[in-house]
Amino acid sequence: QVQLVESGGGLVQAGGSLRLSCAASGIGFSINVMGWYRQAPGKQRELVATITTDGTTNYAGSVKGRFIVSRDSAKNTVNLQMNSLKPEDTAVYYCNTQGAGYNGKYYDHDLHSWGQGTQVTVSS
Repeated sequence: QVQLVESGGGLVQAGGSLRLSCAASGIGFSINVMGWYRQAPGKQRELVATITTDGTTNYAGSVKGRFIVSRDSAKNTVNLQMNSLKPEDTAVYYCNTQGAGYNGKYYDHDLHSWGQGTQVTVSS
C-alpha cells in the first residue's frame, strides 16, 4: 500500500503564498500521476493540479497562473506552490497518486491513493 503524508497547510492572508508537500512511501509500488485535489465545505472534491512522470501538468482553470505543481520522482514527492491566494482557495487539500501497488488484497494496476488532507485557510 502507498502511504501519503502531507505538510505545509495553514492560515494565510489573501495575496499570500503557501507551499504544500506530499511524500509517498511503501513497498513495491509505482506512481504515474501525482497531484492535489481540494474540498471546500459543502462542495465536492475537485482537481487542483496533477503532474505525470514526464512532467506534463494539468491545472484547474481557477488556479492556473497562480499555483505550480512539481515532483521529484526519485523521492516520490510532489509539491504545490500556491501564490496569490484568494479566500475561495480555502479548503482541505488532498495529495493523490495514481499508479500500481498492493492495495491490501491484491496487486492493483490502477491504484489510487489519498493523503489525510491538510487545511488551507485564506483570510480576506
